[in-house]
Amino acid sequence: MSEVLGIMTTTWLRAFGAGTAMILAAGAAMAATPSKLSGQLEPGEWELRGRGEDAGSRRLCVMDRRQLLQIQHPRNSCKTFVLSDSPAMLIVTYECGAAGGGRTELRTETPRLVQIHSQGVAGGAPFSFALEGRRVGDCR
Repeated sequence: MSEVLGIMTTTWLRAFGAGTAMILAAGAAMAATPSKLSGQLEPGEWELRGRGEDAGSRRLCVMDRRQLLQIQHPRNSCKTFVLSDSPAMLIVTYECGAAGGGRTELRTETPRLVQIHSQGVAGGAPFSFALEGRRVGDCR
């Protein structure tokens, strides 16, 4: 196993340089670490309202903050990599295999109000959106 990791590390170092390899290794380690936001968002029914003139809204029963990170890939089991994690902001990328992937910024204003910016590919098509999420009550 360590021999395979050594070959992979050498390949990454040659292809992308030491800095990129270190960032990827740190990201993989951070993926297993719970976010600083995890205890701050209240579970329940959330209204997600789009930004702009034609933006609609929808409601979502949120029991896990990951639901807000992968809005375009709700039922996919995706690999998530944490890029930045602070008490007020979580930035992740996620990969869902053939279903696509994305990058999401989740900014917490209060435990009941968040700003979400996400972009990526879902179903073979690009997406990009900005939403405001507000907890509106308990799940029905």
